[in-house]
Amino acid sequence: MEDVLDETVSSEELMRFERVYHEELYKGSVTTDSQFNYAWCLVRSKYQADIRKGIIFLEELYNDDKGNGRRDYLYYLALGNARLKEYRKALEYCRAFLNLEPSNNQVQTLETVIKKRMERDGMMGIALAGSAILAVGGLIGLGFALAKK
Repeated sequence: MEDVLDETVSSEELMRFERVYHEELYKGSVTTDSQFNYAWCLVRSKYQADIRKGIIFLEELYNDDKGNGRRDYLYYLALGNARLKEYRKALEYCRAFLNLEPSNNQVQTLETVIKKRMERDGMMGIALAGSAILAVGGLIGLGFALAKK
């Protein structure tokens, strides 16, 4: 399941749904299905701008829908935000979904994966900060050593 955050949509699939969306937009009436399919592809894109655009579409769909479709929107909002490393927001969407359907294994697994990524990325951040501090300390020490000569 961890690879779900790394899965990307093919450019062909993205272009196909983008074309349908824009054709409907040009005609003046975009269906919920077309907007969702396009957003679904966008949140699985390798480009952050596409993911953000997909999230905007999904938020619009979520706010406009009062029925069962909200579950799907919540799942992909969680996925998109996790792919942007907006882990806290992603977890909020997971929790909102689980409030509607507490026994959903797919969302429970996604929540676990997000928490692992959050922890892993936090550890990498700490390691990078520690390395930077050591490097700066080494340069300062070298500067003092050279200044004494």
